[in-house]
Amino acid sequence: MEIIKNIEKAKIGDQVAFTFLLDFYWNEVYGFMLKRTENETDAEDITIETFSKAFDKLATYNPEFQFNTWLIAIAKNVHIDILRKKKSSLFIEITDEDDYQAYNIADTSPSAEDKLITDQNLSQLLQYIKELKLHYQEVIQLRYFQEMSYQEIANQLDEPLSNVKVKILRAKKLLAEIIQNRR
Repeated sequence: MEIIKNIEKAKIGDQVAFTFLLDFYWNEVYGFMLKRTENETDAEDITIETFSKAFDKLATYNPEFQFNTWLIAIAKNVHIDILRKKKSSLFIEITDEDDYQAYNIADTSPSAEDKLITDQNLSQLLQYIKELKLHYQEVIQLRYFQEMSYQEIANQLDEPLSNVKVKILRAKKLLAEIIQNRR
């Protein structure tokens, strides 16, 4: 009954309800993905992505089914999407003509223009990140620029792991909204 109440509260944007659902189901989804991926980082990333998608699509949840079953189905789909992306990037059919052209390429290192574009994109991203509240900036910086694990961030910030997960999830959503609104 408590789960259903929190799902209903989360549907109307209650952050405490989101946190409750994340805490309650995190280990189940993460454990499931850890068995499938056999990689802690991938399992964490897929689990975060799963909760992000689930919270975005919470209005479509059918209460006739168990919430954890719905989450696991989303996790499986996220994992399949990642595997498809990896597979398509690994297996590119190369013809003899393509192979010949590849041999004739003089230099594959980025040009000065490529470096400038990359620097401008990074600079723009950093500007977007600066628009976030400080605590969101901090978790983005620790996770994506210092490449810390969720547990390392929790230890550094002296916060519970669940708070860190929610902050990163929220920071990514807010950053995506900022970027979307600027384009």
